[in-house]
Amino acid sequence: SYTMVDPRFREIYFQFYKETYKPSVLDRKTKELVAIGASLAAKCQGCLEGHIKKALKFGATREEISEAIAITIGVNAAAIVDLTDIAAENTGIRLFDGNGTGDSGKTQSEG
Repeated sequence: SYTMVDPRFREIYFQFYKETYKPSVLDRKTKELVAIGASLAAKCQGCLEGHIKKALKFGATREEISEAIAITIGVNAAAIVDLTDIAAENTGIRLFDGNGTGDSGKTQSEG
């Protein structure tokens, strides 16, 4: 809640936010599509709904919004793979052979 943040920090945030939406090398539609992906990654429901509405307002098609969402799904899936790769490395546990051809049947620690 903004009521939990010192007004000087709120003002800094609002200024930053306004600055990012000023005309620049990215057009407003593109900025809103990026913001949809960022909202999903940040798990910000209010942000997501607001940026979908703004994307439509600035000319994004349903297909463009859908593709932005699909890209975000892909990046998040890759992040999960990355985290599990690190966990496998740190624990020495391999549940499958890793080359996509099948199950090794045992963890690395079982030999």
